[in-house]
Amino acid sequence: MTIPLVEFDRVVLGYGTRSVMDEVSFQVPKGDFLGFVGPNGSGKTTIIRSLLGTLVPLSGVITRAPDLRFGYVPQRDHVDSLYPLTVDDVVIMGRYDRIPIGRRPGPADRKAAQVALEQVGIPDLARRPLASLSGGQKQRALIARALVGDPNLLVLDEPTNGMDLVSTTQILGLVRDLHDDRGLTVIMVSHALNEVANYVRRIGLVFGGHLRLGTVPDIINEAVLTEVYGLPVEVNSFDGHRVVLARSRHLGDDHV
Repeated sequence: MTIPLVEFDRVVLGYGTRSVMDEVSFQVPKGDFLGFVGPNGSGKTTIIRSLLGTLVPLSGVITRAPDLRFGYVPQRDHVDSLYPLTVDDVVIMGRYDRIPIGRRPGPADRKAAQVALEQVGIPDLARRPLASLSGGQKQRALIARALVGDPNLLVLDEPTNGMDLVSTTQILGLVRDLHDDRGLTVIMVSHALNEVANYVRRIGLVFGGHLRLGTVPDIINEAVLTEVYGLPVEVNSFDGHRVVLARSRHLGDDHV
């Protein structure tokens, strides 16, 4: 039997003595494309922190495969793009765990950074300051930094936050291509259900301290979403894309 890259077994998550998530259980098999979706403050980041190992669970067991290699893409807001670094320098940061203390990056590190930039489609921006890039270009640079360490699990935290429609579509398409073409296992965190539903294979809805996880058809349907969100929800399809609409009980208005 194939060992999952990560497994949560009845994991309780929280801070201090305060519980945030109750008995979370799920597996991340190799080749998965999983999206965690929920409003701000619902517990998505808490799950990711525990998955990455930066938050110790209050109880339960988190098991990681011996060959697990994370590639983590933080939110762009958490990266100080005013620091005078070039895109190339930022990407090479993803190799620092391989560079001995006191040594500078060598030709192999520079080559790996160039390959990663080619994979995300911005090799021509290598010498540009990170601060001069657009939001979509910065996101590509951060994805390249995660890829340069040769991960087998790519974790992205709100990769399209604050982006326009075109940039959002391009970044999500890039992530899907990395999954399809490279066979990368991907976990993506987002508050935007409509975006995630059209790219991932499985969805975990995070709400009220609980996690409800299943395939996209299992989760993205009117019965489940109406139950989870506590208001009438419609799921439509246009040109093969799922569109989720929440209908106000009082006003009769539709909201995406």
